[in-house]
Amino acid sequence: MAPSQKFIDEHFPNPKYTVSTRREFLAKTGMGFGMLSLASMLRPTELFAASSASSAEAAGFSVPVHFPAKAKHVIHIFLSGGPSHVDTFDHKPELAKYDGKTLPDGNHVGFASPFRFDKCGKGGLEISELFPELQKRADDLCVIKSMYTDIPAHETATVFMNTGNLRLPRPSLGSWVLYGLGSANDNLPGFVSLRDGGVPNGGTANWGSVFLPGKYQGTSVNASNSDPSKALENIRNPYLSLPEQRRQLDLVKQLDSMHKTKLHEERQLEAELSNMEMAFRMQTEAVDVFDIRKESAATLQLYGIDGVPQSGYAKDNKNAFKDRGAMTGNARKMLLASRLVQRGVRFVQVWCGGWDMHSDIAKNLPQRASSIDQPIAALLADLKSHGLLDETLVMVNGEFGRSPGRDRNGKGDTAGRDHHNKAFFTLLAGGGVRGGTSYGATDELGMAAVENKVHVHDLHATVLRTLGYDHTKLTYRYNGRDFRLTDVAGNVVNDILA
Repeated sequence: MAPSQKFIDEHFPNPKYTVSTRREFLAKTGMGFGMLSLASMLRPTELFAASSASSAEAAGFSVPVHFPAKAKHVIHIFLSGGPSHVDTFDHKPELAKYDGKTLPDGNHVGFASPFRFDKCGKGGLEISELFPELQKRADDLCVIKSMYTDIPAHETATVFMNTGNLRLPRPSLGSWVLYGLGSANDNLPGFVSLRDGGVPNGGTANWGSVFLPGKYQGTSVNASNSDPSKALENIRNPYLSLPEQRRQLDLVKQLDSMHKTKLHEERQLEAELSNMEMAFRMQTEAVDVFDIRKESAATLQLYGIDGVPQSGYAKDNKNAFKDRGAMTGNARKMLLASRLVQRGVRFVQVWCGGWDMHSDIAKNLPQRASSIDQPIAALLADLKSHGLLDETLVMVNGEFGRSPGRDRNGKGDTAGRDHHNKAFFTLLAGGGVRGGTSYGATDELGMAAVENKVHVHDLHATVLRTLGYDHTKLTYRYNGRDFRLTDVAGNVVNDILA
């Protein structure tokens, strides 16, 4: 029996059902096109967290905070070369018993510190006589004495301290901070690295964003140049005037608006236009912020930029301020760090080199110490006077410490210390930490951290915690994996948090 026409119409293809007019096609699919556009605009990766993302954006954060934030800015003062902990902030009187003698490890000859330590502040922090100005700020300082890192090699340890990774390129600490907090000033970079002339150990990896969006990368500034117009390379356009640049940017923005209206918004294009706009505005504001000549005479004197330093290690006046140029350079960078934070910059990296002392530490260390003592103390005082110290975490450290023994068993007054990764210090002050405190301890000779040990990952986790972030949850998806600053390690040092 042949199938009925009704059966054929219901069960077999028919051209009349597959061919339609343009009006019919649009009527059937119009809502679908709208949903495709809506999905692109909402961005599927953010769709399910729209409410929290909106609140984060309203608060100025790129990523919603996980806890109430104590700090909103970070200034990382990096003492490149590895400062000696047993001569600065980790007093080891027992070393005097082994001076010139073989240490218990059987591999080194003991080297007692040639510098006196004083108990300072209400908490009795032991601070070397090399830092008379920081001694006065003892109640602002939290000294972590039990730091340790993985490898005692300058470049590797430097990049590790600044990125949390020993081998592969990873986003820097500053990039992660900016990724979380977002920028608080559209006219300046959110992350600025202040250096002297040359590129430090590890190079641009220390302020790179790697797989994070490019807007989170640090902007490197040669702060040794006192001319503010030359502090940032290529800050000025040598070919076009500001009005001509403005016309070009306005035209590009008009074309982008047409693109968004007729097609859709592209995040990469929007980010590029945002960078172009900021670069244009930086031509005026960045030059202004780097012009420290606008500061008062009192402020310049506070940092030691103008006039005689307030004080200094004075056992040997000839050596104490011999490196006057280094002090002026570091003072300028500290003052710039304060000015940048005042304008909303989230992360400022300050490079202070010259701490690799394999010989003549008795002569060289006072010079280096005097180059940062007054400038760092002034920075803390300056931030406090502007009401910014409570919301700015100031961190001071190097890539590792130095051995309690003489470098290569050297003798005499010209002895130095070798690299040492098992023990070093970190100073913290300001937002989110308890001032006037000491945390952790090394053994009686300063050979290794033994009490409340703090690894680099632990330090990074703690920094993020002061900013309101759980280091295990501040992640970025790349190549199918969620990456984070602390990799798969790190514990917050809760005991030092305010």
